[in-house]
Amino acid sequence: MVRASQATTFSASAYFDDRGPHGTAQPITERVNPHSRPIVSYFFQKGVGEFHYGERHPMKPHRLTLTNALVMGYGLDKQIHHIYNPRPATQVELEMYHDHDYVEFLSRVTPNNQNEMRHLIDTFNCVEDCPIFAEMYDFCRMYAGASLAGARKLCSGTCDTAINWSGGLHHAKRGEASGFCYVNDIVLAILELLRYHPRVLYIDIDIHHGDGVELAFYHSNRVMTVSFHKYTGEFFPGTGKLDDNGANLGKHFCLNVPLQDGIDDEMYLTVFKTVIEDTVTAFRPTAIVLQCGADSLGCDRLGAFNLSIAAHGECVNFVRKFNVPLLVLGGGGYTIKNVSRCWTYETAVLVGAEIPDELPATVYDPFFRDSQWKLHPPLTGRVENQNSPASLQKITISIRNKLRYLQGAPSVAMQEIPPDLEGLLADEDKNQEERDEERGTGFAGESRGDRCISRHEYFEGDNDVDQDDCLPLTVPKRNSTSSSVRKPRSKRTRGRGRGRASGAHGREDGEEVDEPGGPSSAKPGKTRGRIRSRAKPRGRVAERDKDAEDMDADVGGELESGFEPATPVDVDIDI
Repeated sequence: MVRASQATTFSASAYFDDRGPHGTAQPITERVNPHSRPIVSYFFQKGVGEFHYGERHPMKPHRLTLTNALVMGYGLDKQIHHIYNPRPATQVELEMYHDHDYVEFLSRVTPNNQNEMRHLIDTFNCVEDCPIFAEMYDFCRMYAGASLAGARKLCSGTCDTAINWSGGLHHAKRGEASGFCYVNDIVLAILELLRYHPRVLYIDIDIHHGDGVELAFYHSNRVMTVSFHKYTGEFFPGTGKLDDNGANLGKHFCLNVPLQDGIDDEMYLTVFKTVIEDTVTAFRPTAIVLQCGADSLGCDRLGAFNLSIAAHGECVNFVRKFNVPLLVLGGGGYTIKNVSRCWTYETAVLVGAEIPDELPATVYDPFFRDSQWKLHPPLTGRVENQNSPASLQKITISIRNKLRYLQGAPSVAMQEIPPDLEGLLADEDKNQEERDEERGTGFAGESRGDRCISRHEYFEGDNDVDQDDCLPLTVPKRNSTSSSVRKPRSKRTRGRGRGRASGAHGREDGEEVDEPGGPSSAKPGKTRGRIRSRAKPRGRVAERDKDAEDMDADVGGELESGFEPATPVDVDIDI
């Protein structure tokens, strides 16, 4: 919908192109059910499309702004469960894969001081394809932070599919830039996924070989890399031949599908579906990372394939149907109007929405004027197909033979799990929901931070010294075999007793006794509480001897149970 105030500009020129007989797509207005599956998260950083490599450089980050405008214009934001503006990655996170000196160089170099750092620029390969441009380090942190955020959401289970079109820069190495790529966000995201998932499958449909990701996991059996690319030996980066299949533990966990110029939709989809289905069956991944480089489309500025947007999106749809946690990234693509259309269509595929062939009205209508504002312009048939069915069958048979060596999905019981990337950030503030999400999403957001205070009770926090944290002392029974607690001795005074002295339990008249009465070890039937003397005739010596025997028996019972004998009490007895 276009507001009346936006129909014209201050120059009285049309704000949108007049499409004439060509229609305009109306945005989707129905919102997705929050409980529907799969749950899709969309990551787009504000300002990520404002960076500029250079006037004549083929990499144009503006394609990200164009893609986001079409996604919002179609109303696909109504079909996406969560839209995030993730934080940039920190230097500590980048150094989980990249060398410290290299990351430090990226953070310091600018167009103004590049002459003073010329020796480091040559060392880290920041020449020609990888120029130094303004705020380059911020751009790297932004797209890497979005890929890490998507991987964390997949690990926590808060989404089933995470989309970051700004990521997918697969050529960057550990200590140098390569092929327009400075930071390899794919490797960082896979390392994050490996903290939770035992096996990760990486699929690359960029026309260039994903050499940076392959090199990072060339010796690992927990990550299988599958790359569909053009290979002639001279086409950049010059790697990715059919015989390259890993080393050591990673032997046969690296698959390459080298293709020739001009491959069409039918051939590409046949090879792709056959290889991926066999790989998923043999490797059984618990998470998939899909790099959707759009330079494999027809009519690309640097590409040489004949793929249509529909065939490119069918590859994404085929991987989506495995119902495995999926991280979808961007990558190459240098005809930005086709790149934005392709990634918009694949966003609709991932959310399960159908969108018309007409493009919605956006401020970027002039970009699509030559294609009459269509989502699927003709892109095929421009390059001669140099692939034969026999050559593709040879590649498929070779891939299947390599998969036979796997002998089932590898176990990771004794493998070292990569360290926690986020746990190393001592200076990062997290709210309670984020901390609960890391422990598990079962009770995230359901905890209470208040403290229940009883009536007439006052709590002063850490300064409160009147807390009821001390249990009352209890005196065990004398016949108990457990360790007894020593009862504090009460202060006794000398004086005239009104009744019989009963050893340790003699009390003055009116004194309270906390211990309940219990049977004596000498006379089980005798009460040990505070009692008054019974009327007995005075002058009987036998009664005095009997009292003395009772006292000795009481003292002996206390010694046996671990109690010290009480202080004797003087009692005056008239004879």
